[in-house]
Amino acid sequence: MGDGDGWAVCGRGHTHWGRFGASGLLVFHRDPEDGLVRVLLQKRAWWGLGGGTWGMFGGALHSHEDPVTGALRETSEECTLDVASVRVFGTRVEDHGGWSFASVIGDVAARQHVRPASFETRRAAWVPVAEVDKKRLFAPFARSWPGLRDVMARVVLVVDAANVVGARADGWWKDRAGANARLRDDLLRLNAGIDRMPEGICAFDTCFPEVVLVVEGAARGVEPIEGVRVVAAPGSGDDQIVELVSHPDPDAAYLVVTADRELRARCTAAGASVTGPRWLLDLLKTPG
Repeated sequence: MGDGDGWAVCGRGHTHWGRFGASGLLVFHRDPEDGLVRVLLQKRAWWGLGGGTWGMFGGALHSHEDPVTGALRETSEECTLDVASVRVFGTRVEDHGGWSFASVIGDVAARQHVRPASFETRRAAWVPVAEVDKKRLFAPFARSWPGLRDVMARVVLVVDAANVVGARADGWWKDRAGANARLRDDLLRLNAGIDRMPEGICAFDTCFPEVVLVVEGAARGVEPIEGVRVVAAPGSGDDQIVELVSHPDPDAAYLVVTADRELRARCTAAGASVTGPRWLLDLLKTPG
């Protein structure tokens, strides 16, 4: 039993389980053969709150836990899903005033056979998205499902390295490769999550994007590092970026960082969102 187990009263006067709030995991999988998207749901045990209804795996947070850690822990305690295989894309938070519930959204590359692992779970099932509403849903999940269904995607942040480096006053003109490598290293900070996404991209409260740095010219030798994918353009960096966003993954939302007007227009025409370097550089500023 964790230190978060217990009841709490929110600012609206409602009673919730979880002294320090709660979180749940909404994990999905797209079948590579027919494209059908399924979400993993839990049928709650009859004896508990919302007994016999369907919803996300999840529960009370411990005092030291962030929502992602808590959702993955609770899921691993309640079913046999290998939570290490989950790619977390973002969170949506319902703030009730002094108490909150965070929905953690992610996917798995392979649809695993999942079984109950605790007395809290009666069944576990991969349910096609179109059939979720046909289930008898746990009331809080039923209220949040319409919004969650719209954010089941990962954000791919594509950075136009030449353009962004040119916006930094760090002597890039003396050592282009070095400046690109410094930008690559700074981008690692985004792995901790982004709380200020531009409008028009997935409506996560916290987003954990896949970061892609596109380099060209003298910077082609910059190596990738864990957490930042580096793509070396064989020719024009602009052409490489447009190529990347023109063949999108159906579960991906592309955000290109550049101030180049022509590139912005080409990316928008390809269906990607765009934002300028200032948004990114503000995120990368060293605190204090």
